Amino acid sequence: MEKYPLHFKITKERQTKHGDFRIQINSKPQITVNHSLNPYAFLITLIHEMAHFVNYKNHKRKVDPHGTEWKMEFQHLMLPLLNQDVFPDDLLRVLAKHMKNPKASSGSDSKLVLALKRYDLPTDKILLQELQIGTVFQLNQMQFILGEKRRTRYECVEFHSKRKYLVSQHAEVLVIPKL
Repeated sequence: MEKYPLHFKITKERQTKHGDFRIQINSKPQITVNHSLNPYAFLITLIHEMAHFVNYKNHKRKVDPHGTEWKMEFQHLMLPLLNQDVFPDDLLRVLAKHMKNPKASSGSDSKLVLALKRYDLPTDKILLQELQIGTVFQLNQMQFILGEKRRTRYECVEFHSKRKYLVSQHAEVLVIPKL
């Protein structure tokens, strides 16, 4: 970050992403990371976004944002950090495996998501995948009934409108107690 002019911003929690990289017209490139991430998720997200920045510096918009060049840059930036001085052993094993072929989102890697969650602050929310079919839960101020699993997402019915939604198995939800 000292090598290149870059604006770094810690943001409020966003539901759809942990961080991002943007090129602002007439301004420095910007990286944002959610403040609510645990220290390990924060670091992984920061390096993920730094890889986008370096990839942009090297290739502009001529390559896929999560293509081979980005993966190689992400691996290159993460390699010095993949040790027990930075990450706890249980997380290090999962992260090292993830880094062999990193996905566009760490949230796409179930094992990494679960390993990182162990370091989150305690909360009254639980992962959707821990619920039984038929459970009523709240997500984003909406209430749903949990339906069947489809690969990595669950088909859920919004309680009031009866519309169907596909919700990630890793979504953190509040269980609504039965009346």
